[in-house]
Amino acid sequence: MFDYSCSRRSFLGLAGGVAAVAGLGLAGCGGSEAPAAGSADAAAGVVGEVTYDGASSFQALVEAAAEQFMNENPDCVISGSGNGSGAGLTAVSSGTVTIGNSDVFAETKLDADAAAKLVDHEVAVVGMGPIVSKNVTVDDLTLEQLKRIFGGTITNWSEVGGEDAEIVVVNRKEGSGTRATFEAAVFGDEKNTYKPAQPEQDKSGDVQTLMGSTDNAISYIDFSHFDDSKFTAIKVGGVEPASENVLDNSFPIWATEHMYCAKDADDATKAFLEYMLSDDVQGELVAEQGFIPVSKMAVVKDANGVVTEK
Repeated sequence: MFDYSCSRRSFLGLAGGVAAVAGLGLAGCGGSEAPAAGSADAAAGVVGEVTYDGASSFQALVEAAAEQFMNENPDCVISGSGNGSGAGLTAVSSGTVTIGNSDVFAETKLDADAAAKLVDHEVAVVGMGPIVSKNVTVDDLTLEQLKRIFGGTITNWSEVGGEDAEIVVVNRKEGSGTRATFEAAVFGDEKNTYKPAQPEQDKSGDVQTLMGSTDNAISYIDFSHFDDSKFTAIKVGGVEPASENVLDNSFPIWATEHMYCAKDADDATKAFLEYMLSDDVQGELVAEQGFIPVSKMAVVKDANGVVTEK
């Protein structure tokens, strides 16, 4: 999380700061005419404060973009947390933060009226896959096997070709967009009511830590948090969990990353969201952080989880 002070603000005249923001002509959340995306100059001279909360799965991408943005706009503060998609959507809806980051569409977490007051910015696509402890010998599971493991009806690794050992299921908490994405792919419209003995985890980083110190465990995490030194990412139905396999939905567990703001968001928030969609971020940073630019996808997924060709 970044929490930078605007150290140069005292050296700028108020009129100059206002003029810099007024000259942006930003669109998206506010509805005014947008500058051409793809240029860092479109957001130059931004003064203000941007706050966010939400999905931990792409928090690192937001932080990296924020660092770049603040380097170019030292009189803007961007800070936030990754407390899960549900928390982020609730926070932006209530005005606690200016941006809510989410792995899922706002319509799936908020009531219709609250969701209608937000503006969606689709900034990337993320693949998510099952991971197992380093001592687990299973390297491929079908969606049906995953459903039965996370649903509590397969409880021993020997039932899916592994050693005779009890499966330790590590789940994310309710409200997690990663969990919602995983369960949508694995359970479809069915509600998963199984409560494993292992406490549910708040964040992707918590899953990384626990999986690195727990034998015979299984969980799921986004590709950008894969760590071969702590756990093993496994195939699903024979398909490797890799970005290139997400492009056409060959690997079926993935989500679009959303950054929501209010329709009347302030200029600094609009400037940063415009920057997230610029070439400065989409050109290299998205891939560097382990994500897929939306423009490269051959398919799209709607709020009901229906996948169609572009």
